[in-house]
Amino acid sequence: MPDAGSDSGLSPVDLDLRVVRYFVAVAEYGHFGRAAAALHMTQPSLSRQIRGLEKQLGAMLLLRTSQGSRLTDPGQAFLIHARTMLATAARAAAHTRAAAAPHTITIGYTTNLVIGAAVRELRRRHPDAEVTTRHLPWNGAHPAVTEHVVDIALTRLPTPAEGVEIEVIYQEPRALLLSREHRLASRDDVELADIADEIMPRVSDPVWDAFWRIDPRPDGRPAPDGPVLDDAADLFDYLTAGDAVLIVPADSRVPDLQPELTTIPLRDVSPGQVALMHRTDESSSLVRDFGDCARELLEPGEPSPRRR
Repeated sequence: MPDAGSDSGLSPVDLDLRVVRYFVAVAEYGHFGRAAAALHMTQPSLSRQIRGLEKQLGAMLLLRTSQGSRLTDPGQAFLIHARTMLATAARAAAHTRAAAAPHTITIGYTTNLVIGAAVRELRRRHPDAEVTTRHLPWNGAHPAVTEHVVDIALTRLPTPAEGVEIEVIYQEPRALLLSREHRLASRDDVELADIADEIMPRVSDPVWDAFWRIDPRPDGRPAPDGPVLDDAADLFDYLTAGDAVLIVPADSRVPDLQPELTTIPLRDVSPGQVALMHRTDESSSLVRDFGDCARELLEPGEPSPRRR
């Protein structure tokens, strides 16, 4: 009966991942001397390790030349699997570390999102866990998750998806943020046609900018361009001047902090989405449980009452 870990009854081979890493280094540098220096070992020792790997596999992997080294056909074939083996080993180590320390979690949340109810429930379910939270900039969730600053984050979409898993938790209507002195400020609601020619400030993230400015518009026209303003204070100052508008989540709390500004429901546009994000293939029990708490307890906030 074949080993449960083998493919189609093939004989198992005990490969030393350290030597596999040595081989990948030589393949990538194309030179034994440069690879040895990068690996902080001597060239003769590296050569012995590679010869031992070739003997174990029964194939020459590298041709030594006067200019350096190059892969043979068997070497090219093995390189594909060698990289996969090293990546799999790294993921296995990360998963093991996460499982070994399930009592610590850092939860991120971006501007104007509220996670208090879900955090309190997570702490109730795991009274011995160390649960910390971290406020992130509007576009800070993806780098914070991928760079291990936080373990999971609640954020608005769109956002980069490389290296992360994203799950939409709820949708929220969109509204128009504008000065109380703007010509539309007295309206009960507006449609996209009402702001067809209104200038909107931009942000440097092109995907986010296109979604929140609705650019291009449904008729194919580009949204009128305004200045690029990534800083919130600069953005609010620009809107307060009264000559521009901005599309925001309907429950934006900005008018509570900036009384010169107000929001008006925007009726004929698709809603925004709020989502959880965590690293791909890396999820501790606390990350999974916080996801459950978020799905159960988090929902769109109520828009701030309009003050005439």
